[in-house]
Amino acid sequence: MQKKAVILLSGGLDSATTLAIAKAEGYDCHALSFNYGQRHVFELQAAKAVAKSMQIQKHLVIDVDMRGIGGSALTDQLNVPKNRREDEMTDIPVTYVPARNTIFLSFALGWAEALGASDIFIGVNALDYSGYPDCRPEFIKAFERLAHLATKAGAEGDSFHIHAPLIQMTKAEIIRKGQSLGVDYTLTHSCYDPSEDGLACGSCDSCLLRKKGFSEAGLPDPTKYC
Repeated sequence: MQKKAVILLSGGLDSATTLAIAKAEGYDCHALSFNYGQRHVFELQAAKAVAKSMQIQKHLVIDVDMRGIGGSALTDQLNVPKNRREDEMTDIPVTYVPARNTIFLSFALGWAEALGASDIFIGVNALDYSGYPDCRPEFIKAFERLAHLATKAGAEGDSFHIHAPLIQMTKAEIIRKGQSLGVDYTLTHSCYDPSEDGLACGSCDSCLLRKKGFSEAGLPDPTKYC
């Protein structure tokens, strides 16, 4: 019987690659996205397109009002940092959304338990990233321990595995991996501050890292920039 897995799918480059990896490993993939009040809501259109292109039968989009909490340039009236140097991306920027990955993984854990699934995939990365604390290996390990303690399945002896297959990969390595698995990166959206018609700004951290990844991978960047 095919094992089920829940995959967090934002619509970005990393999550699309993670979904492709889970599918290639033979999992029955259940994709999970969030409408959390993000200014880059175009990523949800991308997530739907990616799920469709990979023939994912079950894709949930859950509404979570993180705009009410605020505290981030992605959910509040704060400026998105632009043109930061790589050495500046080790500081936690205002695009950090308070506890976002903890909240998203909690929903994924709930759905996984309801499905009878033991596996959750998340596309966090600890190398080419913007300094987010919830993208570190320590966080993933800690949440996996929490999953065992916080669930009926864990209390009854079942275990959960939080897969973070990209966590030690460079952006170029991620792109090459995705290309080998047939990921259509033209469908993905990474920009934190897109134009009203969805064009990428080209200068936020996410755009800069995406550009760098395609350049180092020796592949053309299919992103449409302003």
